[in-house]
Amino acid sequence: MSNHNGVTTEPASAARRGQHEYWMRRALELAAEAAASGEVPVGAVVVLGGEAIGEGRNSPIELLDPTAHAEMLALRQAALTAGSYRLGEAVLYSTLEPCPMCAGALVAARIRTLVFGARDLRFGGVRSKFQIADSELLNHRAEIVEGVCGAEATTLLQKFFAERR
Repeated sequence: MSNHNGVTTEPASAARRGQHEYWMRRALELAAEAAASGEVPVGAVVVLGGEAIGEGRNSPIELLDPTAHAEMLALRQAALTAGSYRLGEAVLYSTLEPCPMCAGALVAARIRTLVFGARDLRFGGVRSKFQIADSELLNHRAEIVEGVCGAEATTLLQKFFAERR
Protein backbone atom coordinates (compact mmCIF):
# COMPACT_ATOMS: atom_id res chain seq x y z
CA MET A 1 0.00 0.00 0.00
CA SER A 2 1.34 3.44 -0.90
CA ASN A 3 0.66 6.77 0.73
CA HIS A 4 0.21 10.08 -1.12
CA ASN A 5 3.97 10.30 -1.69
CA GLY A 6 4.09 6.89 -3.31
CA VAL A 7 6.03 5.51 -0.35
CA THR A 8 5.38 1.88 0.44
CA THR A 9 4.01 1.44 3.93
CA GLU A 10 3.86 -2.36 3.92
CA PRO A 11 5.65 -5.16 2.04
CA ALA A 12 4.31 -5.96 -1.42
CA SER A 13 4.63 -9.74 -1.20
CA ALA A 14 4.78 -12.63 1.23
CA ALA A 15 8.35 -13.39 0.14
CA ARG A 16 9.43 -9.83 0.84
CA ARG A 17 7.68 -9.87 4.21
CA GLY A 18 9.50 -13.11 5.08
CA GLN A 19 12.82 -11.50 4.22
CA HIS A 20 11.96 -8.47 6.35
CA GLU A 21 10.99 -10.72 9.27
CA TYR A 22 14.22 -12.71 8.94
CA TRP A 23 16.40 -9.59 9.31
CA MET A 24 14.15 -8.03 11.93
CA ARG A 25 14.60 -11.13 14.08
CA ARG A 26 18.36 -10.47 14.00
CA ALA A 27 17.70 -6.87 15.01
CA LEU A 28 15.54 -8.15 17.88
CA GLU A 29 18.46 -10.35 19.04
CA LEU A 30 20.66 -7.25 19.11
CA ALA A 31 17.96 -5.35 21.01
CA ALA A 32 17.86 -8.14 23.61
CA GLU A 33 21.66 -7.84 23.97
CA ALA A 34 21.23 -4.11 24.58
CA ALA A 35 18.62 -4.79 27.28
CA ALA A 36 20.92 -7.33 28.95
CA SER A 37 23.57 -4.59 29.10
CA GLY A 38 21.17 -2.12 30.68
CA GLU A 39 20.64 -0.14 27.48
CA VAL A 40 17.26 0.66 25.93
CA PRO A 41 16.52 -2.42 23.78
CA VAL A 42 16.93 -1.28 20.21
CA GLY A 43 18.76 -3.24 17.54
CA ALA A 44 19.54 -2.46 13.91
CA VAL A 45 20.90 -4.30 10.88
CA VAL A 46 21.95 -2.93 7.48
CA VAL A 47 21.51 -5.43 4.65
CA LEU A 48 23.01 -5.14 1.18
CA GLY A 49 22.77 -7.84 -1.47
CA GLY A 50 21.18 -10.28 0.96
CA GLU A 51 24.00 -9.95 3.51
CA ALA A 52 24.28 -8.05 6.78
CA ILE A 53 27.01 -5.44 6.35
CA GLY A 54 26.39 -3.54 9.56
CA GLU A 55 24.85 -4.23 12.94
CA GLY A 56 24.32 -2.21 16.06
CA ARG A 57 22.57 -2.18 19.39
CA ASN A 58 21.90 0.81 21.58
CA SER A 59 25.11 1.60 23.47
CA PRO A 60 25.16 5.25 24.62
CA ILE A 61 25.71 4.31 28.28
CA GLU A 62 28.42 1.76 27.55
CA LEU A 63 30.24 3.94 25.02
CA LEU A 64 29.58 7.26 26.81
CA ASP A 65 28.30 8.53 23.49
CA PRO A 66 24.87 10.11 23.05
CA THR A 67 25.00 9.25 19.33
CA ALA A 68 25.59 5.53 19.90
CA HIS A 69 22.08 4.53 18.85
CA ALA A 70 21.65 1.13 17.22
CA GLU A 71 20.99 2.66 13.79
CA MET A 72 24.02 4.96 13.94
CA LEU A 73 26.34 2.11 14.89
CA ALA A 74 24.90 -0.14 12.16
CA LEU A 75 25.28 2.63 9.56
CA ARG A 76 28.88 3.31 10.60
CA GLN A 77 29.80 -0.36 10.33
CA ALA A 78 27.96 -0.72 7.01
CA ALA A 79 29.78 2.28 5.51
CA LEU A 80 33.14 0.82 6.54
CA THR A 81 32.21 -2.60 5.15
CA ALA A 82 30.94 -1.13 1.87
CA GLY A 83 33.84 1.31 1.61
CA SER A 84 31.41 4.17 1.07
CA TYR A 85 29.14 6.36 3.14
CA ARG A 86 26.52 6.08 0.41
CA LEU A 87 24.44 2.97 0.86
CA GLY A 88 21.86 3.55 -1.86
CA GLU A 89 20.90 -0.08 -2.36
CA ALA A 90 20.86 -1.02 1.33
CA VAL A 91 17.97 -1.78 3.66
CA LEU A 92 18.11 -0.65 7.29
CA TYR A 93 16.17 -2.74 9.80
CA SER A 94 15.45 -1.20 13.21
CA THR A 95 13.32 -2.59 16.00
CA LEU A 96 12.14 0.93 16.89
CA GLU A 97 11.19 3.89 14.71
CA PRO A 98 14.39 5.92 14.32
CA CYS A 99 14.75 9.20 16.18
CA PRO A 100 15.35 12.42 14.20
CA MET A 101 19.14 12.02 14.42
CA CYS A 102 19.06 8.49 13.05
CA ALA A 103 16.47 9.37 10.41
CA GLY A 104 18.74 12.16 9.23
CA ALA A 105 21.69 9.78 9.08
CA LEU A 106 19.83 7.24 6.98
CA VAL A 107 18.88 10.03 4.56
CA ALA A 108 22.54 11.14 4.40
CA ALA A 109 23.55 7.53 3.70
CA ARG A 110 20.89 7.30 0.96
CA ILE A 111 19.41 4.13 2.48
CA ARG A 112 16.93 2.71 -0.05
CA THR A 113 14.50 1.16 2.44
CA LEU A 114 13.88 1.55 6.15
CA VAL A 115 12.04 -1.29 7.88
CA PHE A 116 11.09 -0.74 11.50
CA GLY A 117 9.11 -2.62 14.10
CA ALA A 118 7.49 -0.39 16.71
CA ARG A 119 6.62 3.28 16.50
CA ASP A 120 8.31 5.63 18.96
CA LEU A 121 5.44 7.88 19.98
CA ARG A 122 7.70 10.20 22.01
CA PHE A 123 10.73 10.70 19.74
CA GLY A 124 9.97 9.08 16.38
CA GLY A 125 11.60 10.84 13.45
CA VAL A 126 9.98 8.83 10.67
CA ARG A 127 6.25 8.70 11.40
CA SER A 128 5.29 9.58 14.97
CA LYS A 129 6.67 13.11 15.40
CA PHE A 130 8.44 13.91 12.13
CA GLN A 131 8.66 12.42 8.64
CA ILE A 132 12.34 12.96 7.97
CA ALA A 133 13.19 9.76 6.09
CA ASP A 134 10.78 10.44 3.23
CA SER A 135 10.37 14.21 3.45
CA GLU A 136 9.85 15.98 0.15
CA LEU A 137 12.04 18.78 1.56
CA LEU A 138 15.19 16.63 1.48
CA ASN A 139 17.34 15.37 -1.37
CA HIS A 140 16.63 11.68 -0.68
CA ARG A 141 13.54 9.77 0.34
CA ALA A 142 13.67 6.25 1.71
CA GLU A 143 10.95 3.69 1.21
CA ILE A 144 9.32 3.07 4.62
CA VAL A 145 8.01 -0.29 5.82
CA GLU A 146 6.68 -0.28 9.36
CA GLY A 147 5.27 -2.80 11.79
CA VAL A 148 7.49 -5.79 10.96
CA CYS A 149 7.74 -7.78 14.21
CA GLY A 150 6.24 -4.72 15.89
CA ALA A 151 4.53 -6.68 18.66
CA GLU A 152 7.80 -8.35 19.66
CA ALA A 153 9.69 -5.06 19.61
CA THR A 154 7.01 -3.36 21.69
CA THR A 155 6.95 -6.20 24.23
CA LEU A 156 10.73 -6.04 24.61
CA LEU A 157 10.60 -2.29 25.27
CA GLN A 158 7.65 -2.53 27.68
CA LYS A 159 9.34 -5.29 29.67
CA PHE A 160 12.58 -3.31 29.85
CA PHE A 161 10.90 -0.18 31.20
CA ALA A 162 8.56 -2.08 33.54
CA GLU A 163 11.58 -3.70 35.23
CA ARG A 164 13.07 -0.26 35.89
CA ARG A 165 9.99 1.25 37.53
